[in-house]
Amino acid sequence: MKFIVNSQQLLKQLQSLSGVLSSNNTMPIIGCFHFHLEEKKLTMKTTDLTTTLVASLEVETSRMEQAEEVAIPSKMLLDILKTFDDVPLTFDVDQSNYSITIASGQGEYKLAGMDAATYPTMPVAESTSSVAIGSNALVEAINKTVFATSNDEMHQQMSGIYCEMTPDGITFVATDAHKLVRYRRNDVHCDESTHFILPKKPITIVKNILAARKDDIELTVAYNSTNLFITFDNFYIVCRLVDGRYPNYEAAIPKNNPNKLILDRLSFLNTLRRVSIFASEATRQVRLSINADHIDISAEDIEFSNNAHETIPCQYEGDAMDIGFNAKFLTEMLTNLDSEQVLVELSHPSRAGIIFPYYTEENAEKNDDILMLVMPVMLAN
Repeated sequence: MKFIVNSQQLLKQLQSLSGVLSSNNTMPIIGCFHFHLEEKKLTMKTTDLTTTLVASLEVETSRMEQAEEVAIPSKMLLDILKTFDDVPLTFDVDQSNYSITIASGQGEYKLAGMDAATYPTMPVAESTSSVAIGSNALVEAINKTVFATSNDEMHQQMSGIYCEMTPDGITFVATDAHKLVRYRRNDVHCDESTHFILPKKPITIVKNILAARKDDIELTVAYNSTNLFITFDNFYIVCRLVDGRYPNYEAAIPKNNPNKLILDRLSFLNTLRRVSIFASEATRQVRLSINADHIDISAEDIEFSNNAHETIPCQYEGDAMDIGFNAKFLTEMLTNLDSEQVLVELSHPSRAGIIFPYYTEENAEKNDDILMLVMPVMLAN
């Protein structure tokens, strides 16, 4: 195997692939990049046994009689590529012992590769259904929900993003039992209703690759009972879906919330950031004292005699109320909204608060809607 490739183009592709690599490899081979060369197309692959990411690149080659492959240690290859400027590199692989020589205009570098025949195979896309979705829509959906997923290994179902597809649209849901986000789009449609749980790691990798682009492209998302397959540009990702039953999220959303609070989002967010500095590190609790035209936001850490409060204007319809929330959860939610104002719906200090972006009729969003739920914390008297 011998080919010439631009150092920076190769590095960019491999850095995208490296997100799949695991630090706890049970097999040395999966700590490698799998290279497959056929004619002038170099295909590169990484896997952690549940997720496989593939990318391709056009390279310069001499005449080849058959396709060739090799596994190259990922850390060493990335480290050497990072040291080069934008230069052509020649890769020469001895297929008899899988030794790799990388030559530049200034020097020659040799490393030991591995037999790619032992590299794990990836699942085949069989008995799949598919849907087309714009990259910007998918990135937006992931950004709006992924922060609310659970990190609790005992509840694997909540560690991913629940995806519900119908002929009318697509819904993404994430929750960790303390907060919940439901994001819907009516511009993505599928022929049949279905649902599955997207694993956080691979879907975040896809988001990061797409977020680096400036244009909106169409992705093909295929799925069957066990795996998800996403194709776009010169990338292809296969990941195992999260097994299990997702909680009934609709049952957790209070339906009767007579108290309506409208706030400037950035003012509310910045106040929370300031005041929460003085909150207990254990609870991150802030108190919201809500009245007809203003809201007093306060926090206290009794152990260190720290406290702060700030008052901001609001529009409020309902009974005066004191309610406590985890400031970290509130700031995460407000950060992931982009409206100028937010609507907070409340029913009782012991029940969840619901946060919506608040739009006027002139700037209302047409293709999506989002609901964020946050559980309250008990206030000390």
